[in-house]
Amino acid sequence: MRAELTRLGVRELRTAADVDQAVKADGTVMVVVNSMCGCAAGKARPGIAMALQHARRPDLVATVFAGNDVEATSRAREYFAPNPPSSPSVALLRNGQLLWMLHRRDIETRDAATIAAALTAAFDEHCTEPTARS
Repeated sequence: MRAELTRLGVRELRTAADVDQAVKADGTVMVVVNSMCGCAAGKARPGIAMALQHARRPDLVATVFAGNDVEATSRAREYFAPNPPSSPSVALLRNGQLLWMLHRRDIETRDAATIAAALTAAFDEHCTEPTARS
């Protein structure tokens, strides 16, 4: 479950300090709250994988794993306030400020392609012009 995202180049955040460092990085940061539920496996992670193929995307993509990385997940959710905890979920932030969020309720009612479309629309709105990537 972790590898589904990390093999895409998504950085794991395992501690509160990891989250703070990532969220305060320059540019747009996407934080995925990963989980073991069926909608994470069948919808969220495949949708994220599709969206990350888009030309415009966040400068940093990171993940915390709900139920496993408790400290990191708790810290990430502090940045998502006033939104309630949601697993899985996806947030876009810049300078520690929440720009956009996709909640579990938005994930469990959509298929992976629709989730990818929502993410890429958010990327187009909140991320900078694409640059050469390695």
